[in-house]
Amino acid sequence: MRDVESAGPVSFHNFTDLLEFLRDSDAGATVLSSKRFCEVVGIDPDVLTGLAEVHGKTSDATSAFVSVQCFIRSALRVLRAASDLSGDLERAISWFRNESLTSFSHKTAERLVADGRVEDVIRYVLSLDAGVVG
Repeated sequence: MRDVESAGPVSFHNFTDLLEFLRDSDAGATVLSSKRFCEVVGIDPDVLTGLAEVHGKTSDATSAFVSVQCFIRSALRVLRAASDLSGDLERAISWFRNESLTSFSHKTAERLVADGRVEDVIRYVLSLDAGVVG
């Protein structure tokens, strides 16, 4: 597993190490750290709250928390599929954040997850694995 105290970019040997790093043991065994997720994928926390559709200074902190956790979990499902295909988690993260997908009106997988299209993106990744050109 990666040394959490080390300086430099966050990287992992495998997806299991990533999940271990994201677990927020102080908040509970099933809670994923939004701060660590942002560090891993290289986004600002404000971008994450926007992707999770948390608007403004929400008075319902529970709703905001649930939205962010849902986005992170959905993103991780797509990242798992993409990293299984490529064999490289860092490459999968770059693809997730930056690759314009022509099959989806040039949106990124990240944007599609934010739009609630997780299953579509996973099917797309699986079709690439099966040899269909995307």
